[in-house]
Amino acid sequence: MSEGRSGTASGGQLEERIDLSAETDAKISQAESLVNASHDNLREALALLAALEKRCRVGNDTTSLVRVCETSLQLCRDCGDDEALVATLKNLSTRRSQKTKAVSALVQKAMPWVMDGDGFTPLVVSNDEQKAIRERLVVTLRDITDGKIFLEAERARLTRALATIKEEDGDVAAAADVLQDVHVETYGSLSKREKVEFILEQMRLTLGKKDYVRAAIVAGKINKKAINEEGMEDHKIKFFTLMTEYHRHEKDAFELAKDYHSIYSTSTVQGDEAQWREALQSTVIYLALSPYSNEQQDMLNRVNLDNNLEKIESCKNTVKLLLTKEIINYPLPHQTELEAMSAFSIGGSDLEAHFKKTFHTRIVQHNVRIAALYYRRIHGKRLAQLLGLEPSALETEISSMVSDGSVYAKIDRPNDIIRFSAQKSPEAILSDWSTDISSLLHLVESTTHLIHKENMTAGQ
Repeated sequence: MSEGRSGTASGGQLEERIDLSAETDAKISQAESLVNASHDNLREALALLAALEKRCRVGNDTTSLVRVCETSLQLCRDCGDDEALVATLKNLSTRRSQKTKAVSALVQKAMPWVMDGDGFTPLVVSNDEQKAIRERLVVTLRDITDGKIFLEAERARLTRALATIKEEDGDVAAAADVLQDVHVETYGSLSKREKVEFILEQMRLTLGKKDYVRAAIVAGKINKKAINEEGMEDHKIKFFTLMTEYHRHEKDAFELAKDYHSIYSTSTVQGDEAQWREALQSTVIYLALSPYSNEQQDMLNRVNLDNNLEKIESCKNTVKLLLTKEIINYPLPHQTELEAMSAFSIGGSDLEAHFKKTFHTRIVQHNVRIAALYYRRIHGKRLAQLLGLEPSALETEISSMVSDGSVYAKIDRPNDIIRFSAQKSPEAILSDWSTDISSLLHLVESTTHLIHKENMTAGQ
């Protein structure tokens, strides 16, 4: 084997490798000397290195190839020739049978010239010309990384940087579209934290352009176990804060209650009284605005056991009223204080009016359920008087509750009677009677046995 060569290209064995390190040292030194003498010699220096790059690539001298590629970029950078820099990047990265290490080196060499040390924030520029050059270089690097698994982490960071640039220009929709092109949840080279940060940014921009359907899809990509881990508290708060924006648009009070309760249960929020107060207040208000269900009742009971609730009197009283099986007088004694909380006002005047109306509806529904517990039948006017409603409004509300299955009722309009208990069929009555008789006979038998046992004990 000749000197400077290694391996063999025959028989499907190792590729032939030529050691060009000595020549590389000489040519790089020569190219740098040309550029140092005059920046006008850049083209000549690049041509010199281009010929060497081909020899290194064909000769499989990857170490020398990486050095040549990096030097070519550095010379363009030192001369301030951005056109040559972009052209060199494209040419070197698209060479036939270009080595992956060379392409990686090109991208990693150029990335610090457009981004800060955190890896995704674009460099600050002072004028429009620098701004255009920065964006062009970011786009070029993204194009180079497209479809290359070994550069997926760099592509994700460059995409985030490009989205930030477009957002700074005021084009939020374009920024969101750029981020949507990257399915970062499938990338194995990114850390768990980076994936969560990227998806949160996708959520924020998607919500920013009012695409709520896609925002819900993106939110499903977040790993809940990951954001509940220690050290991820800020990401957890940001995620559920973004979810409150989505659920507020959907006017889903119960989901809002769960969002705020998740924020409240975060350790960093627990350590700040102002934060946990606001989160707990919002949790209670949205629970009060939620439709009646087993899950809602379970959450109300869990919140009721929280010691911090004692420090917010109005919320404590609200939870107590909702859990007590008694009719609630509307408006509540502390309703003004409740409606002054931020949970009602966030989202604009239309949403505030909607939630205030919903709050009244939930109180009425609570009172109808309580009436159904204590009355088998009642006159409509009397029930309307008890609940403080007009008979027509009461009938509408009961009809709505019957439709959604939350209460059983039948209204006899001519006689103005509301029945809350279903009339049983003769078979059902007979079955209940049979069950009751069986229970009675079982009790008699058990009692007789105990009497005989006591008599026998006394006789001994």
